[in-house]
Amino acid sequence: MNRFIIVFMFLTILSSFGFSNLSYGQGTGTAGGVNVDGTWYLGEGLKTGDYFEYSLCEIDFNDCSPIKVKFWIKGSIPHESESLWDTKVAIFDGNKIVIGSMGLGKTSPEPITFDDDLFHYAIAFKSSLSWLGAFATAAEGDRIHGPQAFKLPAWGKIGAIGGAQLIPIREETITIPAGTFDTVVVGWYSGDWNEIWIVDDFPFPVKALTYTWITTGIPPIMHKYTLLDYKENVMDDPFINLVETETKEDLFGCPDTSFSYYFGEHVAIESYSILVEYNYAPEFPMEGCDIDWKINFKNPYNEIEFVDQIHYDIWVVDESGNRLRSLAEERGRIDLFNGFGQVHVLMPVKESAGLAKYVIFIHGTGPENQVPDATRGGFVTVEIKIDENPLFEGTPSTNSVIREIPSWIKNNAGWWADGSIDDTSFVQGIQFLIQEGIMQIPPTTQGSGSGSNEIPSWIKNNAGWWADGSIDDDSFIGGIQFLIEEGIMSISS
Repeated sequence: MNRFIIVFMFLTILSSFGFSNLSYGQGTGTAGGVNVDGTWYLGEGLKTGDYFEYSLCEIDFNDCSPIKVKFWIKGSIPHESESLWDTKVAIFDGNKIVIGSMGLGKTSPEPITFDDDLFHYAIAFKSSLSWLGAFATAAEGDRIHGPQAFKLPAWGKIGAIGGAQLIPIREETITIPAGTFDTVVVGWYSGDWNEIWIVDDFPFPVKALTYTWITTGIPPIMHKYTLLDYKENVMDDPFINLVETETKEDLFGCPDTSFSYYFGEHVAIESYSILVEYNYAPEFPMEGCDIDWKINFKNPYNEIEFVDQIHYDIWVVDESGNRLRSLAEERGRIDLFNGFGQVHVLMPVKESAGLAKYVIFIHGTGPENQVPDATRGGFVTVEIKIDENPLFEGTPSTNSVIREIPSWIKNNAGWWADGSIDDTSFVQGIQFLIQEGIMQIPPTTQGSGSGSNEIPSWIKNNAGWWADGSIDDDSFIGGIQFLIEEGIMSISS
């Protein structure tokens, strides 16, 4: 079950018994309140013509892989006994664009209705941008869930009895891609501070960084987002010239991914440090469609215990075991990370009909954005028969070295330029692409710098312009050469 739904159910049960305002003096970070007059609720000030752009990730959506969400309040639409905000939405998910409509509630702007293509994105929207609707709504007469005062010591309790209090923490002026804002930070403490930045009279939080509660280790990010742009009085459809990416169902006649039967087994990696319990569907995936993977990483000596903080990938290899493609690479990442040891992911089938070898590769374990402990690394090979699909014309051979820079790298460059990913992540991605021969850099003398990853601002501007198509590949590669020559980026042989 989606973790947001679990938390929301607990919160609803507690509120119904009057437990939302338990004593604030117990434990770390239970008493808050800032010296700011006024109240706030989700949707405050929302109106027709408002336009928003966010970078966003949510843990239950591809392990917090970042996407861009753009939405525009077109007006109102009737729905049963109420009216909803008629919201047009554009999602930029890797190299895929999804365009559709959602109906957001007027009391709390959470997705009530949405197009089928937006299902997973609407859930991620509700679990992140609309998350505070569980505590602060426009319901003036609701003492528990109505508008919340900034001076209150707490806005409610997170989860079950004994959970942390959601409290106003401090005032803070922040600068983000959308501008500079005077904010109030609300959040809770659960081994670390989880923080959400809100602005009085602004409908949605402008920034958030929250973590999943775990008992040991470093917690993975639960949701993270930043406001990239905001406009008022937009009267014309801002997405009218966008072209939606055709779905696999439309292009190749693929089945939907609501599978009833999965196929797989339990296999321990060679070091016997991790048991890989994998299941996939359908039994015979079609060319051009998706494989639905469900993978659990467990303790081989105790199969009810999951191994957390897993750095993993799914590869396709040839008969000799040489890697042909990588799911992480196709998403613009060095590896994939899962904090709980339970993975559910869709992987596109780019292989031709016949027997294909997929490898569940474990780089190791450890905190996200750190080098994993490779002593717990290993792999499991899974052979799957791919069915022929007469509607699928195939893709360029995965045996050939890609000389052209893939389009997803531009997405990474754009996210880096607008602050959605940090310098270190960007440098690591470029290092990986160069070492693998995916990005071709002319002969360049390696500088003697410390490799500190302190990147000049003009390089970041270049990345943004390249992502927008304002400069060509050669200009962008020139910037990468500069990083190497100055020793900011170190490339091993």
